[in-house]
Amino acid sequence: MSSYGRCYTKEVNGSSLPDKKPTVVFVLGGPGSGKGTQCANIVQHFGYTHLSAGDLLRAEQNSGSENGEMIKNMIKDGQIVPSEVTVKLLLRAMEESGNDKFLIDGFPRNEENRAAFESVTGIEPEFVLFFDCPEEEMEKRVLNRNQGRADDNIESIRKRFKVYTQSSLPVIEYYDSKGKVRKIDASKPVEEVFEAVKEFFTSLDDKVAA
Repeated sequence: MSSYGRCYTKEVNGSSLPDKKPTVVFVLGGPGSGKGTQCANIVQHFGYTHLSAGDLLRAEQNSGSENGEMIKNMIKDGQIVPSEVTVKLLLRAMEESGNDKFLIDGFPRNEENRAAFESVTGIEPEFVLFFDCPEEEMEKRVLNRNQGRADDNIESIRKRFKVYTQSSLPVIEYYDSKGKVRKIDASKPVEEVFEAVKEFFTSLDDKVAA
């Protein structure tokens, strides 16, 4: 059994995963870089399961579970949820999906996340899809998308950019040193961005099939 399966047998109610090692692609990019739109396109065209670490944490928080209470209290106290907690939520979602191809969106957020994911799961991503977009463009998009989010004002947007840059760039640099970063110019129109994205996933599918 793969280390992925062994880990899951140990961690989650004795259940195990298939021997086939899953295909994992990390998706990174700043707020407003268009990650969500492109992930939806990848799911539709290439059959991946899209997992957002932030969504999983929010869902667990609201689930009423013991873990959810712990996450809620940590966030309330301004503490960062331990990487292992997020990794276990991702693993559980991966197992429950029944799929073996995953887009993990907005994760790893920092070096600690990255190291925890690799040590707990034994999985390295096939590549990191990095949506590179100028800050001014991302700022404009976030302000225009009017999702009623309290944090979509100019001061908090700039704070989010700063946090993103400080924490995520070392992750991108780490994977870049291993030749695993696929950088996309995310300032272009949605259709053009997806044309570039498609090339990476088509060649990955060819590699996996071989």
